[in-house]
Amino acid sequence: MPRTTLAAFAFAAALPFAQQPQPSPPPQQPQQPSQHEPPTADPKDVASVDAIVQALYDVISGPAGQKRDWNRMRSLFHPDAHMAVILKLKDGTTRVVYLTVEDYVAHSGPHLETDGFFEQEIARKTDTFGDLVQVFSTFASKKTAADPQPFQRGINSIQLGRQQGRWYVLQITWEAEADGGPLPAQYLPVK
Repeated sequence: MPRTTLAAFAFAAALPFAQQPQPSPPPQQPQQPSQHEPPTADPKDVASVDAIVQALYDVISGPAGQKRDWNRMRSLFHPDAHMAVILKLKDGTTRVVYLTVEDYVAHSGPHLETDGFFEQEIARKTDTFGDLVQVFSTFASKKTAADPQPFQRGINSIQLGRQQGRWYVLQITWEAEADGGPLPAQYLPVK
């Protein structure tokens, strides 16, 4: 699979959308609260910032042929959460592609399970204010856990919010190093 990030959220999920014209948005309606609730999360997955970030990486990673626990993934996200990937197109322009968790599961899930995919956090910068946390999580992606080098690196920008005693993913935006340019030193592991 070409580029992917939070791993594989990206290219496999994004290309089908990037090549289709976007419909005009419907007339603005008053914002209604979400009518769906995610599956109940394992309390250990959502007890801390460290736990929920680790759960995000764990749930998408695994060898070829291994089913992923998509309900676990759904349980990490707020019902109104969304994702976005920033892609550089062949003509040098960029495009932001927006996804829901269900978009990701439908479009990237089969590729992750068929091809194998392991993504790990290699560095992190965290900013916190009250119950709001912004995590810049630098990642490395491999096809197998034993691969000596990643096929891709990049940054996941993860916004988290604490509500009713647990953490939720509110938004994830990511960009691969191949699209965004070399990773700056402040987002790389300390040597």
